[in-house]
This record gives sequence, structure tokens and C-alpha cells, in this order.
Amino acid sequence: MFGLFRRKTRLEKLQCRYTWLMRRSYMMALKDKEKSVELHRQAEQLLKEIEFLSISYGDK
Repeated sequence: MFGLFRRKTRLEKLQCRYTWLMRRSYMMALKDKEKSVELHRQAEQLLKEIEFLSISYGDK
């Protein structure tokens, strides 16, 4: 309840985006393999950025 109006950090936003891309990639794999691969590539780039930021923040 108290975290209702708390702003998300950049790291939290990237993690949500990563999760969304991975789910979308999985769903697209059933229909269009090329699109799925592209979404997975984008998710991998986000994961690298997430890892870099988590190291920078020191997992605070």
C-alpha cells in the first residue's frame, strides 16, 4: 500500500521490459520464428544493460 506511489527506478523499468520481451518472444515463436529471434535479441541487449546497472548500483 505504501509503495503505491513510489516511482520505479531505471533498473526496475528495464526488468519489466525484459520480462515483457521474453514473453512476447516465446509467444511469437509459435507463429513467426524470425520475429521471435529479433525480440530475443532485444531482450539479450536489455539483460546486458540490466547486469551493468545492477553492478553499478551495487544491488542496493
